Amino acid sequence: MAADIIFLHAPSVYDFRKKPIFYGPVSDVVPSSPVFEMYPIGFMTMSAHLEDAGFRTRIVNLAVRMLQSDKFDAERKIAKLNSKVFAIDLHWMPHAHGALEIAKIVKKYHPDSIVELGGFTSSYFHDELIQRDEVDMVMRGDSTEMPHIKLMGTLAKDGDLSDVPNLTWKDKGGKVHVNPISNIPDDLDWLKFDYGTVIRKSLRHGIKDSLPWLGWDKMPLTSVLSVRGCSYNCAECGGSHSANKRLLCRNRPAFRSPEKLAEDMSAIQDYLRAPIFIIGDPRQGGKDYAERLFKAIRERKIKNHVAFELFAPADEQFYGMAEKALGEYSMEFSPDSHDERVRTALGRNYDNAAIEGTVRKAFDNGCTRFDLFYMTGLPEQTRDSAMDSARAAKRLWELVGKDDKLYIYNAPFAPFVDPGSRAFEDPESFGYTFFARTLEDHRKLLDNPSWKHVLSYETKWMTRDDIAETSYDAALELAGIEYQCGRISKDAYEQRVERTRTARTLMRKIDEILIIKDAHERERELWNVKEEGERLMQSTVCNKKDLDWDTGSIWSNAPRVISGLVKNVFRR
Repeated sequence: MAADIIFLHAPSVYDFRKKPIFYGPVSDVVPSSPVFEMYPIGFMTMSAHLEDAGFRTRIVNLAVRMLQSDKFDAERKIAKLNSKVFAIDLHWMPHAHGALEIAKIVKKYHPDSIVELGGFTSSYFHDELIQRDEVDMVMRGDSTEMPHIKLMGTLAKDGDLSDVPNLTWKDKGGKVHVNPISNIPDDLDWLKFDYGTVIRKSLRHGIKDSLPWLGWDKMPLTSVLSVRGCSYNCAECGGSHSANKRLLCRNRPAFRSPEKLAEDMSAIQDYLRAPIFIIGDPRQGGKDYAERLFKAIRERKIKNHVAFELFAPADEQFYGMAEKALGEYSMEFSPDSHDERVRTALGRNYDNAAIEGTVRKAFDNGCTRFDLFYMTGLPEQTRDSAMDSARAAKRLWELVGKDDKLYIYNAPFAPFVDPGSRAFEDPESFGYTFFARTLEDHRKLLDNPSWKHVLSYETKWMTRDDIAETSYDAALELAGIEYQCGRISKDAYEQRVERTRTARTLMRKIDEILIIKDAHERERELWNVKEEGERLMQSTVCNKKDLDWDTGSIWSNAPRVISGLVKNVFRR
């Protein structure tokens, strides 16, 4: 079936199945695999708006299909697709290889179709992207739903693309045009946020193509969007206030009203009995915003489990409102380091007492799960500082009950420092040295066989080797403390230690292989360790299953899905 626009999501590296790659722990603390098969939530919102405007859309998650089966032929799949526009996300840097390779394949089989790139990374490198033969357009900005409707309408009439906001494009003669980023909405209440769009597409085209990430159908996790932009200015974040201003011309965050956010949650609840993650700290919108949100949640009678994101420690009043509205809930918080000097360098100005207080108060007020994240490879962070972050877990676990689900993770800050962030723009001030500055530099790094050599940076305090070795040392330290504190069994501890030590040995083995001068012998030896590397793709230094929420599969939700689709028809 022909489409007007097909959204394609690529794996981080194409074709990862045909390359000897050792991913290491780069995705241990996110739901997706090291292939980064999770597509951005913008696919859903853009598709919903375009469908409402009368355009036929489709989402094809090539990365998931490639993970599902070694026999899946991505090139053949692309060749069979039929669309006027192929929109490929290059949102975060880890897709710099896969997105561009997929673009080449699309252009190979569909030379008359338009290949469009979009997302944060695309916005930053739009002038470099548009010079590539396989790229016809780059859509910039964080809110491109309306620009896409304008784009598709203009293309349907063969009109003048100069009127399309946020668009970088080439005309038929190859001349590059850069339209201003003029679509910068002040709020998000206009946004159509409908999981029904994805469900209907799954029924129309098959669920395999449109899964948000591998395994989502067995353990679905949903999310709602409270904000675009950010009021915080963390040094290493490509979504920070300064990065938004630099990349996307956004001077202040755009919020979805608490009432609309609760409405989104209610709509999800109509379809799925699945956890809902609220993207963005609700306190960013001010005290009144959080109060209104919890009031709206109560009024909407949200029963699904809800997870909140904290950008700074929370007080007892916030947790009390959450408990009153939901009874039970979860929290995610990323101090990144226990070292106050490191956090200050990052732009996070709160002390360790505040971290301890926010963890303790959460469990005193209805929180049933708290995920806390530390990283290795940060400004001002020495090896000793990184190791002490792992050791700091003991104090936090001692503050809460034995049965309280406090999960503490320690992983490398990898693989790239975000373009547009303060650290990327001014590396010397933050003690960074970069091995990649352009998009092409990053694309080449991703083709390395070991995660250590993909790292785009080292710091004044730790080299690439130091960051990699310390990441494994910190993981072993954390596992030992977790076992001592009675948080994991002896078997689980021993398995974690075995995997971490095996992963370190494999990393060192690859280092030895890479110095082999004969290219054929070097390639042969790399292929000899590929199977072991794939075995360690998941849960290298953390137990990735800790990230899972208890939930039923989408199949167990089938009656609710049908009911939700019917309700959606009447809402329309």
